[in-house]
Amino acid sequence: MRSFMTAFGVFWGIFMLIIMSGAGKALENGVLDGVRAFATNSAFFWTERTSVAHAGFQRGRRWEYDNTDIQYIRENVKDVEYLSPRLFGWQQSGNNTIRGERTGSFQMYGDYPDYFKIDRWTPIKGRLINEIDILGNRKVCNIGERVVEVMFAKDENPIGQYLKISGVYFQVVGVIHAETQINIGGGKKEETIIIPFSTMQRAYNYGNVVHFFSVTSQKGTKVSDLEDKLKRILKDRHKIAQEDLQAIGSFNIEKEFVKFSSLFLGIQALTWIVGIGTLLAGVIGVSNIMLVIIKERTQEIGIQRAIGATPAVIIKHIVAESVFLTVMAGYIGLSLGVGVLEILNRILELGGEKLFFRNPHVSLAMGLSSLAVLVLAGIVAGLIPAQRAISIKPIDAIRDEV
Repeated sequence: MRSFMTAFGVFWGIFMLIIMSGAGKALENGVLDGVRAFATNSAFFWTERTSVAHAGFQRGRRWEYDNTDIQYIRENVKDVEYLSPRLFGWQQSGNNTIRGERTGSFQMYGDYPDYFKIDRWTPIKGRLINEIDILGNRKVCNIGERVVEVMFAKDENPIGQYLKISGVYFQVVGVIHAETQINIGGGKKEETIIIPFSTMQRAYNYGNVVHFFSVTSQKGTKVSDLEDKLKRILKDRHKIAQEDLQAIGSFNIEKEFVKFSSLFLGIQALTWIVGIGTLLAGVIGVSNIMLVIIKERTQEIGIQRAIGATPAVIIKHIVAESVFLTVMAGYIGLSLGVGVLEILNRILELGGEKLFFRNPHVSLAMGLSSLAVLVLAGIVAGLIPAQRAISIKPIDAIRDEV
């Protein structure tokens, strides 16, 4: 019972290390999966109210990008790989989509084909919007999976069918699935309708307004440098003071990845610190129990030394017992921890929802590292009692009374 209770400390330490590590990995998977499919060299820009009076304009004025910015950036900024303007259907509200007796409320965007190279979408059926749709101002659309569920019967093929969106008919040319979870503009991606940018400008009287820019940098150019460069250009073109830090809102995926990576590196480090601390407490218990065991075996050790057993043999036996006790308890904790994570993963998969906590697991490297720590801990736990054992003279050990 004494050995069992001591081994339980090691078991609990490795079990908690595995559970915390798996939970941290699940949180990392859930958060990073939301941005992982974005081009890592991408940046996004939108407009805000100005905060500095400049060129005769008062602070606090509203302003918008326009089509001339698209042409200027494409012709003059060679560091840009892909450029995609976007329009938001902000003025649409209520049930803005109609098909027969079916109605639904969905977020609509006007995009260029290059947007699909920045924020990844996969066509499940049909195709993505292309350049011909843009040049011809075609009234076509890509729709998310939830739009299909609401607007079409279960076995009905939506390709080629028409949806009336805010009074205008659009033909469905593709059902699309988002590879990322973050939706720039709000709402769920599966509830999204995407139409050609040029068509949205004309059909809904946007003029030459652009709400939003997405860009990627050329290979060899840091997207942070491109972000600063484009801000300077856009401020000059729209008579905004360069020192106005509020007028242009932006973020880039590169910075977000660095932030998330640092955060989860810290979580993993904290996990190891807490886990190792708990494991250390168990190892100290193992070392103490080995000291008690050696005290009880003092005569036995004395006899072994008297008939020729070397100190190395005594140390090997004690360390082997300590390692066995530690590794056995730790292996059970490791196996049970992995089993609990697998059960949790199955439960999350059955739920079907895309959560910011998914696929909890530990890597093979983590498992091997844990076992290595256990072996090392077992050796350390056995060395101190072993040194105590060989420090006793054989004749004194034989005379010892238990």
